[in-house]
Amino acid sequence: MNAVLGIELGSTRIKACLVDADDPTVVLAVGSHGWENRFEDRMWTYALDDVWAGLQAAYADLVAALGDQPPTSFAAIGVSAMMHGYLAFDADGELLVPFRTWRNTSTGPAAAELTSLFGANIPLRWSIAHFHQAVLDSEAHVPDVGFLTTLAGYVHWRLTGRAVLGVGDASGMFPIDPETGDYDARLVGLFDRLDSAALGGRSIAAMLPAVLPAGADAGSLTAEGAALLDPTGALQPGAPACPPEGDAGTGMVATNAVAPRTGNVSAGTSIFAMVVLERPLTRVHHELDLVTTPAGDLVAMVHCNNGASELAAWADLFARFSAASGNPLPADRVFETLFREALDGDADAGGLLAYNHLAGEPIAGLVEGRPLFVRTPDSRFTLANVMRAQLYGVFGTLALGMRVLADEGVVLERMQAHGGMFRTAGVAQRFLAAALDAPVAVGETASEGGAWGIAVLAAYRRQASGLDLATYLDERVFAGADASIADPDPADVAGFATYLDRYRAGLAVESAAVTAL
Repeated sequence: MNAVLGIELGSTRIKACLVDADDPTVVLAVGSHGWENRFEDRMWTYALDDVWAGLQAAYADLVAALGDQPPTSFAAIGVSAMMHGYLAFDADGELLVPFRTWRNTSTGPAAAELTSLFGANIPLRWSIAHFHQAVLDSEAHVPDVGFLTTLAGYVHWRLTGRAVLGVGDASGMFPIDPETGDYDARLVGLFDRLDSAALGGRSIAAMLPAVLPAGADAGSLTAEGAALLDPTGALQPGAPACPPEGDAGTGMVATNAVAPRTGNVSAGTSIFAMVVLERPLTRVHHELDLVTTPAGDLVAMVHCNNGASELAAWADLFARFSAASGNPLPADRVFETLFREALDGDADAGGLLAYNHLAGEPIAGLVEGRPLFVRTPDSRFTLANVMRAQLYGVFGTLALGMRVLADEGVVLERMQAHGGMFRTAGVAQRFLAAALDAPVAVGETASEGGAWGIAVLAAYRRQASGLDLATYLDERVFAGADASIADPDPADVAGFATYLDRYRAGLAVESAAVTAL
């Protein structure tokens, strides 16, 4: 079949996207499967059995959308997933401890020690912080660790037999040297000396996946991998695979934000902004990660653990009200109605505050999450202001980090946005423009997101033109693409600034809630 398959394992949905191999802007079919993380033994996790059940369900949904003829082959395949976290296997490929996702914030001592040692910010969710924390805690499994990877790396490994990782995803495991496109050799040496006893004479680099740039040969679908994806037996082995990537990298591709001075915001369970840098930052900031594009260029990342989940919970509340009233509304209609109502709210959300912190939030200084909705007696408590406050709340912590980037003098010419919350035209996009005080563009593929982005990377893997990734995207994928652009409205900008000042002050209330509740 002259089509390319992209699969992304997001926080709440596993999505498969099939595109034309020669023109990846043509989406042939999509399939999806909903899933949720679990909070077990004070850790956020997903069971690996759920990974494969979900992948098979999403793939079957895509096949059903194609009709009566299930595909037997693809021109190329690609896998993407949420970044970071901790998947530790022994030498025989057996999982040693349950998957610890990016959402866990239990690695504070390790992250602080590594940040000081490296002179580079090592966030709590990075794989190397998880491993070093396991060493500090003398966890019994540490001597048996033979291989560490991410969720995308794990799925790719099982599908192809290759223990590799795209450079963008790898940069969320261990710092990358942009000059070599590989793990930073100096920092590898520092870590090997720090944890020499736990490593037992090995180097941490030997325990991490091999690093590959976009377009590289990352193996092909094996017979075992084809059976894992399609238990019916229709799918045959042989499809070439692109390097597996993280959701940040596929978001950059999906929004054509891989060149310097471009950036993107991806909103889902988490929310993060990626800005491609022209130069290194002047100093270390705990609010900013340094990662890379799928091609290996340096990126400043503002990552917030909490995105639109709390907003969705409020929408579910109103959906239930509509059903209880005898006038049920479909979910999309509920979101659209509430979003449109927010446009009538006061520019500062009427003095209301919404904190979306279901999980810990390092940028906000929170080790655990406590979602809060706060108002004072004189706040203007209307539905429009409630919903504007909830939408502003999605962007609150992100805006704190972006202020730091602005203080570094980073120039941003174009900010793209993608994610389901941007489906309602002109609402979340407008408020994000106010939060960033910059124009925000949303393209036609905004709601397809990372599954389409990894499909594009798989198509790039098979192209023989020799174009670099940025040029390929400009000339072969986004040439003539339509996008709506929202310029920041001065009243919204001033209103959001007032909201953010109150938001920052109110973090003391949030911290108290974590302590008390």
